[in-house]
Amino acid sequence: MDDSKYLLRLAKQFPTIAKASTEIVNLASILNLPKGTEHFVSDLHGEYEQFLHVLKNGSGSVKRKIEEEFGHAMSQKDQKTLATLIYYPDRKLELIEKEEENMDDWYKITLYRLIQVARRVSSKYTRSKVRKALPSDFGYVIEELIHEKEEVQDKEAYYNQIISTIIRIGSARSCVIAFCNLIQRLVVDHLHVIGDIYDRGPGAHIIMDTLMNYHSVDVQWGNHDIYWMGAASGSLICIANAIRISARYGNLDAIEDGYGINLIPLVRFAMETYGEDPCSCFGIKYEKEDYNIQDLELDKKMHKAISIIQFKLEGQLIKRHPEYELDHRLLLDKIDFDNGTILIDGNTYRLEDTNFPTVDPSDPYHLTEQETAVMDRLSSGFLNCEKLQQHVRFLFSKGSMYLVYNSNLLYHGCVPLNEDGSFRSFTIRGKSYKGKALFDMLESYARKAYYLREGEEKAYSQDMIWFIWTSQYSPLFGKEKMTTLERYLIKDPAAHRERKNPYYRMVDNVEVVNQIFNEFGLDPSVSHIINGHIPVRIKDGETPIKCGGRLLVIDGGFSKAYQSQTGIAGYTLVYNSYGLRLVAHKPFESTEAAIINESDIHSDSFIVQQFPARRLVADTDNGKLIQESITELEALLNAYRQGDLREGD
Repeated sequence: MDDSKYLLRLAKQFPTIAKASTEIVNLASILNLPKGTEHFVSDLHGEYEQFLHVLKNGSGSVKRKIEEEFGHAMSQKDQKTLATLIYYPDRKLELIEKEEENMDDWYKITLYRLIQVARRVSSKYTRSKVRKALPSDFGYVIEELIHEKEEVQDKEAYYNQIISTIIRIGSARSCVIAFCNLIQRLVVDHLHVIGDIYDRGPGAHIIMDTLMNYHSVDVQWGNHDIYWMGAASGSLICIANAIRISARYGNLDAIEDGYGINLIPLVRFAMETYGEDPCSCFGIKYEKEDYNIQDLELDKKMHKAISIIQFKLEGQLIKRHPEYELDHRLLLDKIDFDNGTILIDGNTYRLEDTNFPTVDPSDPYHLTEQETAVMDRLSSGFLNCEKLQQHVRFLFSKGSMYLVYNSNLLYHGCVPLNEDGSFRSFTIRGKSYKGKALFDMLESYARKAYYLREGEEKAYSQDMIWFIWTSQYSPLFGKEKMTTLERYLIKDPAAHRERKNPYYRMVDNVEVVNQIFNEFGLDPSVSHIINGHIPVRIKDGETPIKCGGRLLVIDGGFSKAYQSQTGIAGYTLVYNSYGLRLVAHKPFESTEAAIINESDIHSDSFIVQQFPARRLVADTDNGKLIQESITELEALLNAYRQGDLREGD
């Protein structure tokens, strides 16, 4: 754009020297504030109670602010009570009101404490930013209480009068809640979710509702998110997979109740087709205490029915796309129905289940008329589910395959590598992609799969969603094959092996990691890679800190299904103005226990990196944008003073 035209547009926003000067001073002052706290979580897998608690406590950030403010001036018990109140103000107040004899005194003490914590957490922000975060009901009052008023001589009397009036007019309860919510809001400036919101746990939809209402968030798609996005686009194979995994982990009610999608067509088909079949190979791995054991037999039949449909749809897709190099996953046609065996990679295995009434040995990947009808009904349910569509649109608007943010590179899985450490390439439609270009290409197809109108290109892109979920070339999968059928039907564990991409053996190689930084335009001397996907088995001596701190793997087992393997219940990362702190969480008992017993998640935290000087807004991506704005405003100021532009009104 022509500089003179740009300055003319800028002059409409800042029509005088005074207004331009004021904005320059304002922006310059922001650059010297401490950078906001970033909070990183990964592999949530539907464990909404633990996630919500970690979100409320900022991975221990709230507790640290209380300790910093009160030190030894408040007992540990009172600090725990105050922290619990900040996490769950409504429910904690209900208990306190039943126990406290003099609520007016309690409110007075508590409001003073909350004011002090609120002042501390708001100190790194401008008044304007704090004002935007204030609740509408008590915004003015809270602003008065957390900001010093220099013109007031007797400050103690002034603040005492405000608090006494709040209590006298019966607004103390609401004011306490408003303060608690504000502290939660300010203790973390931005949230990063490094993938896998969906599957295994019961509440992915609850997590998504929470993220949609969070003040500042981004998402790097995980492999378990991507096919839910494909399912929302209408991809039959993605829909089948979403239902299969929900059935496998006893979470079909998340589809039926959480999203209101009708599974009755599948229920009827499963009962008619597998009514006398024990479906013993399709057991349910339920972790939640409220799983209705009476549903077990039906869930197993539904599990088997949708699995067979998925295997057929997989075969159809693989045949459509020989360029995917997935022919080794065409398995139904390798079954010897007479002998009950299957031939895989030159090895013959005995099948634990041979009752496949819907599989035609002469055409094993053909859906029966009944299976087609079931998938048509399910597709309609996914496409017309308003809540699911809202959630997936949010994932597209706030999410991506990777993100470069404040000198850090965020992605869920891996950068696919060859055995020699070079980037693995994949050729599609005559063009080869690797490294960053591979991520960008796959993200483009994911967006087309959802947003394009019905037609050949949309269908092609929907198939690419499945490629992202299951291909050895996909950054979100990172294994040579997905042995789904083998794990169901073959007892021999040798058939279940899924060899990881060489990336996972090279994450401590400085040359390889620096190669990745350079590929994404980052300075290896100051940057970090943050990813999840592969649980860190800390109980076996593994560490999440790789390559001398250059790469951090923060999947520690949020999902209960992984906690026996990892020995903990998830990692999170906190990046504030002082440095990076990794937090290892113990299993979360329950929200009820956290409120009643004040049993916060026990977390062990350790510093990954401590900065020699406190990081400022000037050191962030936003700081660079602010500096650009200052440069442009200074050019406008110069144009006014040189007489090239005339001041407006």
